[in-house]
Amino acid sequence: MMTYLIPVLVLCTCGILAGVLLTVAAKVFHVEVDERIEKISAVLPQANCGACGYAGCADYAAAVIEKGAPTNLCRPGGADAAGKIAGILGTAASEVIPMTAIVRCSGDCNATNTAFEFDGVQSCRAVKRFYGGSGLCKYGCIGLGDCASICEHDAIRIENGVAKVITSLCGACGQCAKACPNGIIAIKPVSKHIEVLCSSEANGKTTKQSCKNGCIGCKICEKKCPNGAIKVENFHASINYDLCTNCGECMAACPVKAIHSCLK
Repeated sequence: MMTYLIPVLVLCTCGILAGVLLTVAAKVFHVEVDERIEKISAVLPQANCGACGYAGCADYAAAVIEKGAPTNLCRPGGADAAGKIAGILGTAASEVIPMTAIVRCSGDCNATNTAFEFDGVQSCRAVKRFYGGSGLCKYGCIGLGDCASICEHDAIRIENGVAKVITSLCGACGQCAKACPNGIIAIKPVSKHIEVLCSSEANGKTTKQSCKNGCIGCKICEKKCPNGAIKVENFHASINYDLCTNCGECMAACPVKAIHSCLK
C-alpha cells in the first residue's frame, strides 16, 4: 500500500508547492494595467493594419496612455475613433484629416497591352516574378487584384485592367499598398484630389511606347505650377501635397493627360 501512497503524496506536495510559488510570483511581478488602455482598444476598429505606426490596435492604445501618442492616428477609425479616445482621456478631440488610397496608374486596356500571356497563379505577386510582370509597362498596375482581395472595406475594384479605389469606402489602412508588388498605391489626403496617375520612371520615348497615358517627364507641369508643388525626377512627376492648392494648372498643361482630378 505504501508503495503507491508515497508517490501520490509526493506529487500532491509538489503540486501544492508549485501553486504557492505561482501565486507568490503573480503577486510579486504583477503589473498594474491602466483600465483606459482596454477602453481605448475597445473603440478602435481592430483592423490591426499598422497605419497608425504601431503593431496593432492594442499596441496603439497602450502608446496613447503610456507614451502620449496622438489620439488621431487611427485612419480606419477616423474622426469617430479619435473623438471616443479623446472622451476617454477627457481631452479635446484632435483634428483628423480624411485620407484615402490612390492607385498611381491609368494604363488601362485602352492605353497599354500585355507583353505575354501568364498562365500561372493569377496574382500580381506571382506574375511579377516573371520578367517583372506581363504588361508592356513594368511600372504599372498588373491588374490581378491582390489589392482588392486584401481590402476589408471592399473599396477597390479592377476596372478595364486597372485597380480603382472607391474613396467613400476606403479606410486608408494601407493594406492594399503593402500588397501591391509594384508599389503604385499610396495613401493621400482626400482633399488633395489632383494626382499624377502614372508611376513610370522610364524615359519619355519608352513610356510612350508602352502606355498612351504615361507621364513622359516633359516638365511642362512643373513649369506651369504656380506653387512649386510638382516636380519631375527620374522622368516622373510627383506632387507635394503640402504645397498643392488643387488649382489644376498642371492637369490642364499635361500633354499626355497623365494628371487627373480624383474627386468621386
